[in-house]
Amino acid sequence: MTPTRNSPKILVTGGAGFIGSHTVVSLVEAGFEPVIVDDFSNSQQSVLDGLRTILGHDVRCYTANCNDAAVLEEIFQNESVSGVIHFAAYKAVGESVAKPLKYYRNNLDSLMLLLELMPKYGVSNLVFSSSCTVYGQPEQLPVTENTPRLPAQSPYGNTKAISEDIIRDTIQANVPIKALALRYFNPIGAHPSAEIGELPLGVPANLVPFITQTAAGIRQSLTVYGNDYNTPDGTCIRDYIHVVDLAEAHVQALRKLSESEAVSSYDVINIGTGRGETVLNIINTFEAETGVNLNYTIGPRRPGDVEQVYADVSKANEVLGWTARRSLGESLRDAWRWQQKIS
Repeated sequence: MTPTRNSPKILVTGGAGFIGSHTVVSLVEAGFEPVIVDDFSNSQQSVLDGLRTILGHDVRCYTANCNDAAVLEEIFQNESVSGVIHFAAYKAVGESVAKPLKYYRNNLDSLMLLLELMPKYGVSNLVFSSSCTVYGQPEQLPVTENTPRLPAQSPYGNTKAISEDIIRDTIQANVPIKALALRYFNPIGAHPSAEIGELPLGVPANLVPFITQTAAGIRQSLTVYGNDYNTPDGTCIRDYIHVVDLAEAHVQALRKLSESEAVSSYDVINIGTGRGETVLNIINTFEAETGVNLNYTIGPRRPGDVEQVYADVSKANEVLGWTARRSLGESLRDAWRWQQKIS
């Protein structure tokens, strides 16, 4: 899986993160040469070792913040990239509420800098990491790309909505950029090799790493926030997608942009499984797949939690020729294998 001299180079900002690192693997497998830019503020250098083990070679990586205009321009000068996949963003919802300016400055400035540099260096293809948070609590399910965006529950979520608007407005101003914003749902799992996976810093904000850390004895117990929602078992519903499926969707989006003859274009696409799973079903499935019993309790509802959201993925199927292929059980087994490796 070594890139050739003719392999198109793709700049992957935040490429050492959870989704970014898996996308780097999928890019190489698809014949691209990824170039990572990451400041490792929310990831670890060990990810590069995992990538080397999976791929059999090093991936070029610049340790830099994507808000550093001089460094980012130097990267564009040194690397003849043909496209950008932009993951680099702060993502902790709770921290964004406490430190909104940190999130607006980082998440928006880095995107605007990319949008300035791309046309300057003749780079037209952009895949943007958006989120289902832009939908809030939708009135109808499943959500389609035409479902109205609702006011964000956090500054983090608002940066995703504003970023989509910035990309759209830039392209409407006839800037020669073609962009797809992927609104994805809840990525879980890990690479089947267990060489890379999710590395939450501190207490996990997401359900599955909290489950695996509880199973590993790192956490004493797991709290299920609320069991009185209007759902089959009273717990919240989300659309959980294997991170490798999600990574492959980014590659398909990049291919779609590369094939397009348009000078500029913009679109949004949901990336999920199209199935909603309750929190208790995730717990029960994990126990059944791994044979590990979880210590969990039922707590009160958590402020700001959306009751249920899951995707209509027909547009991803039709436009990208992509569909999620990995099961919930496979996702949870891979997540547990990764947790066992790093524990």
